[in-house]
Amino acid sequence: MARSLRPHAYRALQVSGQARAPAYAKLRIPAANAARILCGSSQIPRMTPHPVPDAANSSSPALRRRWRRALLWGALVGLLLVAQSLLVALTLSYEAARSQEQVDQVAAEVAARAKQLAGRELQSLQALLWAEVHDARWHSEAAELLRFNRPVLRIEYRDARRQVQTAVESPFVTPLFAQLSRDQMQLETELACAAALRQGTPLFSRSYFVPLAGGEGLEVVDLCLPQLRAGQPQAYVVATLGLRQLLDEATTSEHARHHELSFVEGDGTRLARVGLTRGAGYYQAERVVDLAGLSLQLRVDSAAGQPKLIPNLATALVLGLSLALFAVVLLLARDVRRRAFAEHALAESLAFRQAMENSLITGLRARDMAGIITYVNPAFCAIVGFPAEALLGQSVPPYWPPEFVEEYQRRHRDRSARMEAGLDPRQGFETVFMRRSGERFPVLIFEAPLLNAEGQQTGWMSAVLDVSAQRRVEELSRQQQDRLQATARLATVGEMASLLSHELNQPLSAISSYATASLNLLTHEAADPQTPDMVRQAVTRIAEQAARAGRVIKSVHDFVRRREQAREPIAVDELIDAVLPLVSLQARKSGTRIELDLPHPAPRVRCDRTMVEQVLLNLTRNGIQAMDGPTPPTERVLTLRVRQLQQRWVSIAVSDRGPGIAPAIAKQLFTPFFTTRSEGMGLGLSLCRTVIEQHGGAMDFETRTEAAAGLPSGTEFRFTLPSAERAALASPTDEGGIQA
Repeated sequence: MARSLRPHAYRALQVSGQARAPAYAKLRIPAANAARILCGSSQIPRMTPHPVPDAANSSSPALRRRWRRALLWGALVGLLLVAQSLLVALTLSYEAARSQEQVDQVAAEVAARAKQLAGRELQSLQALLWAEVHDARWHSEAAELLRFNRPVLRIEYRDARRQVQTAVESPFVTPLFAQLSRDQMQLETELACAAALRQGTPLFSRSYFVPLAGGEGLEVVDLCLPQLRAGQPQAYVVATLGLRQLLDEATTSEHARHHELSFVEGDGTRLARVGLTRGAGYYQAERVVDLAGLSLQLRVDSAAGQPKLIPNLATALVLGLSLALFAVVLLLARDVRRRAFAEHALAESLAFRQAMENSLITGLRARDMAGIITYVNPAFCAIVGFPAEALLGQSVPPYWPPEFVEEYQRRHRDRSARMEAGLDPRQGFETVFMRRSGERFPVLIFEAPLLNAEGQQTGWMSAVLDVSAQRRVEELSRQQQDRLQATARLATVGEMASLLSHELNQPLSAISSYATASLNLLTHEAADPQTPDMVRQAVTRIAEQAARAGRVIKSVHDFVRRREQAREPIAVDELIDAVLPLVSLQARKSGTRIELDLPHPAPRVRCDRTMVEQVLLNLTRNGIQAMDGPTPPTERVLTLRVRQLQQRWVSIAVSDRGPGIAPAIAKQLFTPFFTTRSEGMGLGLSLCRTVIEQHGGAMDFETRTEAAAGLPSGTEFRFTLPSAERAALASPTDEGGIQA
C-alpha cells in the first residue's frame, strides 16, 4: 500500500467518480472545445449540453482541421525522414573513415616494424663479417643468429671472388637450395654484391623465388655485406631473408586476426602473405618499406567489408521513433477524456481497496517515520478495542502497555536505522498489546517499509494478528502433553516393579546374611583373635549392599519425579549413564548385553534432561522386549550409538537384533494409543516423537536385513538433538523478544 488515506477521502473520490461517469454519456462536447482540448488548451472547458450542429455548416471547418492536421503530420514525418537519412549517412561516413584510418595505422606500424627488423638483421650480420670463417666460433655464432632471427634463412661466407666457402642453414625451414643448386640461383646475389662493392655498403638484392620440396617455395632476398681493406674486397657475408618470415615477425597477432598483410610488386603480384583471414578488398592501405638497395611495397587489406546498412538504419529509426513517440505522448497527455477515465478508474480502485480492507480480519496499521499512526483499518480497531479517532495521530498509542513504552520506542528507532543501513527491515515478530479493558494479549506483527509513488520510504506498514486464542490452545496442549508424559513415566515404573523387587532382593538378602554372620562372630569373639577383622569386613559388605539398594531406588525416584522443563547443555554420555541402571535391570533379567558406541569426548546437546532420558528409556526397553523370545540369548545385544552430524546436530541410535517391524505395523507405529502388547498403553513412541520434535529434531526407524539371506536382523531407532555449540552461536534475537 503506497500511502494512507482517510475514509472520508475514499468516499469523496468514490462519489465524484460515480457522479462523473454518467454525465459523460449524456453530454456532447462542442467542436471548438474539442479542438482546443486536442490542441492542448491550458483550460479545460466546462462540459455543457449543446445541440449537434448541422452537417453542411460543419463540413468546411472540419475539412480545414483535417488538412491542417495532415500538414502537421506530413511536416513531422518529413523532418523525421530527413533527420534519419542524415544520421545514416553521417554514421556510414564516420564508420568508413574510422575503418580506413585503422587500416592505415596498421600499415604504418607493420612497415616500420619490418624496416626495424631488417636493420636489426644487418647489425647482427656485421658482427660475423670480421670473424675468421675457419674458426668454430663463426659457425656457432651464425647458428645462434639463425635461431633467434627467424627471417634469416641462410648465412654464407664467400671469398673475394664471391665463391661460397661455407654456409649455415636455419633450423626452422628445409634447406633452400635442395631442389636447385646455389650456382643456378645467384644472379640477383651477384648483382647485389657488385653494387655493394661499388658503393662500399651492405645492400639487399631483388626478390627471387626459391622452389622447395613438395611443390612449395619461398620468396627471398639476399643481403650482401662486403669486407673491404684498402678499398679491395677481402670477403663477403651473404644472408638470405624470407619475405614471409620477415612479414610474419613484423605483424602482431591482433593485426593478423583482422587483416591480410602481403608484400606485392609494382604490378600487384603478391610475393608473401600473412594473416588469419582473407581481406575483403574494401579498406586497403599500402606503404613502401625502403631498405638498402631494395624497396618493398606492403599492402594491408582489412577483413571488414563495406559498412552494413541495417544496424545503422536501426539506430536511426530508434531515435526517430523515440522522437515521434515523445510527440504522441505529449498530445495524448493533454487529452481530457483520458484524464477523466483515469480519475474514474482511480475512484473505482480506491473503493475496491477500501472494501477489501474492511473485509479483512487482519489488522492493518500505518505509521510515518516518526512513529505516528496515520492509518488503521476496522479489523485493527476491533483487535485493540479503540476507535480509529483515538489512534490516528498518536506517537504513543493507548494499546501499548505502560511498562513497555520505552522498549517499543527503542525498537522502532532500531528498525529505522536498519533501513538507513540498507538492511532488510521486513520481519515477523511476536509482541504484547493492551486492550481498552487493560487486558494484555499477544499479537503477531509483520512489518515492511511503506513506499510512496516515487519509491521513497514514508513510514511503516504493519499486519497484526491476534494470537491470544492460539496461545491458549498451545498452553492447553502443552499441559495435556505433560499429563500424558507423567502417566507414561508412572506406567513405566509400574511395569518395572517386579524387576525392582528382584533387584532389591539380592542386596537385602546379602545384608541379612552378613548381619547373621556378624552376630555369630561376636558370640565367639573370645575364641578367635581374628573375629574383629571379620566383623569389620561383614559390616563393610552390609554398607556396600545398602548403598547398592539405595542407588536402585534413587534411579527410579529421579525418573518418576516431575520437574519444570528446563533445557540445559549436557553431555550425551551423562544422559545414557542416568538411564543405564534402569535399563540394566531388565537387561539382566532377559540376558541382554548392552554395548555403547560413543565418541570421545562425547558431544554435548541442549535439551530437557528428564524428557530425553524418558525417550532413551522407552527405546531401550522396547529393544530389549523385542529380543525377548525370538532372539537366541547369545545374540541378544542392544547397541547405543552416538554420532556428531556436522556442527548443528547430534544423532543418537538404539539398535536391537530382534525380528524387525512388519510393514503393516510400521505405518501406525507412532500413532497414539496404538500398541502390539496387551499390557501396553500405546503412548511410548508417540510421546518420544513429540519430545524430539519439541526440541527441533526428528525421529525415524529402520528395519535392517541380513545381506546373505535377506531376512530381518533387527531394528534401529534414530533421533537427533540440537548441538550445544549450535545453541551457543545463535543470536539472542533469534529467540524472540518484545517488539513494538
